[in-house]
Amino acid sequence: MAASKKVITREEWEKKLNDVKIRKEDMNKLVMNFLVTEGYVEAAEKFRKESGTEPDIDLATITDRMAVKKAVQSGNVEDAIEKVNDLNPEILDTNPQLFFHLQQQRLIELIRNGKVEEALEFAQEELAPRGEENHSFLEELERTVALLAFEDVSNCPVGELLDISQRLKTASEVNAAILTSQSHEKDPKLPSLLKMLIWAQNQLDEKAAYPHINDISEATLEDPAV
Repeated sequence: MAASKKVITREEWEKKLNDVKIRKEDMNKLVMNFLVTEGYVEAAEKFRKESGTEPDIDLATITDRMAVKKAVQSGNVEDAIEKVNDLNPEILDTNPQLFFHLQQQRLIELIRNGKVEEALEFAQEELAPRGEENHSFLEELERTVALLAFEDVSNCPVGELLDISQRLKTASEVNAAILTSQSHEKDPKLPSLLKMLIWAQNQLDEKAAYPHINDISEATLEDPAV
């Protein structure tokens, strides 16, 4: 027979929450971390002035990072590569997978624009040698070149490579690499804390009935169903 759950009233729960002290400085650092990581440079600058919270990187580098991300998202991969090298040449020199994915994205853009001969030449000269050195690169290259075999890419089994989501995926990878090169986390801390909150609630559900936050966006306590 299952043991009954302990019932915690709203009054008891709110008292426990009020006993937990969180420093405003820590909250401000979380907000700044989110703004910096996600690239909201104007908001980060305004928040710095209003709260006195200093970012852990030069805010000017956010503008440069967002320019790289925007270039990839727009399909201007050559421009993105130049911008990355201007920021820090070691990023691509020390990350062969990232460089391959950027070159793969260049190939995808050539195919998207119907430049078949140029695409084949680029694949042979720039990507094939890397595929010979790395089996996973070769598989990705073969998938990409397969796009050329289909006149109607909507019926192509690898047609998703031409989706905007592929650009976003590559842009996200570049963004993470730049952040890492700046000794900054590649993901903001705030979403991780929210995930931890949900996990903790799920664990506590097994032992007690207590006021929940069911909608994270509202952050409103709702009475337990007893």
